[in-house]
Amino acid sequence: SRKEVISKGIIDQKSKKWLIMLLSIFLCFVGIFALYKIIDRSKQTQALTKLEKSIAVLPFRNDSPDQENTYFINGIMEEVLNNLQKIKGFRVLSRTSTEQYRGSAKLTITKIAKELNVNYIVEGSGQKYGNSYRLRVQLITGKNERHLWGESYEKEIREAKDIYGTQSEIAQSIASALKATITPEEKQLINKIPTTNLTAYDFYQRGREEHTKYWINNWTNNSNRATLQKAEDFYHKALKYDSTYAQAYTGLARVYWDKHYWEEYFSKNFMDSILTLTNIGLTFDNQLSEAYTLRGTYYNEIGKPDQAIEEFDKAIKLNPNDWKAYLGKGEFYWGNDLVNNINYLQKAASINRGPELPTLLGEIGSAYLGAGFPEKSKYYYQEELKLDGDSSVYYFSLEINEYFLENYNKSIEFGVKAYALDSTNYEILMFLGFDYSWLGQYKESLKYFKKWFTRLKTSGALSTNNMDNIGYAYWQNGYKKEAEFFFDEQIKINNRMNELKRPGGLGLNTYYDLATVYAFRGEKDKAYKNLRIYNQSQGITLFMAMTIKTDPLFNSIRNEPEFQQIVRDVEAKYQAEHERVRKWLEEQGKL
Repeated sequence: SRKEVISKGIIDQKSKKWLIMLLSIFLCFVGIFALYKIIDRSKQTQALTKLEKSIAVLPFRNDSPDQENTYFINGIMEEVLNNLQKIKGFRVLSRTSTEQYRGSAKLTITKIAKELNVNYIVEGSGQKYGNSYRLRVQLITGKNERHLWGESYEKEIREAKDIYGTQSEIAQSIASALKATITPEEKQLINKIPTTNLTAYDFYQRGREEHTKYWINNWTNNSNRATLQKAEDFYHKALKYDSTYAQAYTGLARVYWDKHYWEEYFSKNFMDSILTLTNIGLTFDNQLSEAYTLRGTYYNEIGKPDQAIEEFDKAIKLNPNDWKAYLGKGEFYWGNDLVNNINYLQKAASINRGPELPTLLGEIGSAYLGAGFPEKSKYYYQEELKLDGDSSVYYFSLEINEYFLENYNKSIEFGVKAYALDSTNYEILMFLGFDYSWLGQYKESLKYFKKWFTRLKTSGALSTNNMDNIGYAYWQNGYKKEAEFFFDEQIKINNRMNELKRPGGLGLNTYYDLATVYAFRGEKDKAYKNLRIYNQSQGITLFMAMTIKTDPLFNSIRNEPEFQQIVRDVEAKYQAEHERVRKWLEEQGKL
């Protein structure tokens, strides 16, 4: 009927209205969800932009049936890391920082990231079969293990660029995932091929591994020199397969430094071979960061500070994550600019969280002590102990702290503990000699100085100072002839160092040592001549401020007006440096 048709039409219209309403609600929810996603993605992008781009590249897992191919996977991992290090916006840890986690399946990404103090982890795995390889790499957030990026690669190796192209692509993809900008200069460095020969690269990596072992494991110990020789052999093998391999020449230069440093110390041609080898390397690659780092160290040692800083800065420009360049700059500023000394040492430590870290922390602790902050120095010594568990080094550090705070009995207590744990550390013996000398116990002082000097000679090292102190100990025990021998040695060493401009970052301390001998011998004119030169030093540490006030070798002139004025000048410079460091620490929020 007409009534039924009308009724049905009304129902259809109502249904349409409900459908339209439901559809509108659905579209509204879709829009809100899409808007939420856009906002969430925007927040994530902002978070990525604000969060420090600190990265650790974990050792890639070798899934090849043949474990001999491990070098190949390691080579890819190493180059990915090297490429990331060249991007200024990143803080990328050294390879030794992450090698400790090789095969650590029990540790979570979050745990590793926390231990290494980084926000992002790169992990990968791969295998080589015949002339092809497969590779899987991913970027993960350290806080919540969220995967930001990942890619699989499978390629046939026809030429070197098939490998290096992948490595470059990985670094650039990671930069893109972290919203980082790569400059054209950085891209050029990332795309560079260091060697076309994988065997040469393999030998170079083996050499570097042996060299690192030597550097860390008490390099003054002659029994460890076999490791250094292995490193040298591997570098030569690398060059046999690729004579244009710039990094291998730098490796040989470092070996030469470690093998011949002391025997050439007083030579006019001191370490010239370093320049020769690095120059060869730079002819094949003039953008080699480590070559400039080594040259910076060389120029610092021969008394050319401006050139030293120039070389270190070249290294850092090419590789903002070159921890050794920061270490070189930090050590350069020791004794003349403690703010930069501490700052650059801390930068080195922020990049290297590997087996070298305890040594870096110890140096930072010494820097804080030199600036007059013993509690902060103790903190770094404790952090050093947590990492290496070396109680001997820890007690030795405390021995030094107490010595420069003039707490000699406490210093002896720590020194005896350190020596009981490690009788090979000759520096422990040296400070025990100082402690007993300052207490007037000259028989004990001489006993430890004799042991120190014997160990020093056995190790093949050379002390450029402290001959005056051992001479003084002999004199106080009635051995005048032996005492004069060591006094003469101190004068000869310091005059030669001044002639060759060898003090490096130690400033004018050679003139201080000359003054001590002349003052003790009663040659006041010569003593004051050298003290006046020493007093030109701008940066004075707690060590020197304390020493000049208490050094018994100056007893013959201690109460004279000019000497007292020099002591006041030195104390004032130390206080000024202490205050400068204090203000800097406050600005950094570290005090």
